[in-house]
Amino acid sequence: MTSPTTAPTTPAVGAVPPAGPRTTPDVAGFQRIVDALTELADDALVPRNVRRGAQSAKDELSKPRAALDMRIASAVYVLDDLANDPNLPTHGRTAIWSIISSLESLQ
Repeated sequence: MTSPTTAPTTPAVGAVPPAGPRTTPDVAGFQRIVDALTELADDALVPRNVRRGAQSAKDELSKPRAALDMRIASAVYVLDDLANDPNLPTHGRTAIWSIISSLESLQ
């Protein structure tokens, strides 16, 4: 009688471990995004609600206990609402779109 075969207990060479939620971002890219949000929050040429929204998006990104994808999604949600503001100057809208694009590339 033959014994049943069992799966190996160690992962194969080159096997990818199961992916869990990422909590640490690419540091250089993440810092550029935070800097861009800070610059937008300090820009006196954009409306006050946009400056507050940029600060809110920055605060969402800095929550240490939340998973990275949730922080990014929250920040994109806030920024997307700001980009639709009719009082937003063109340079502010372009900056928001650029930040959203950078955030989506981190996911």
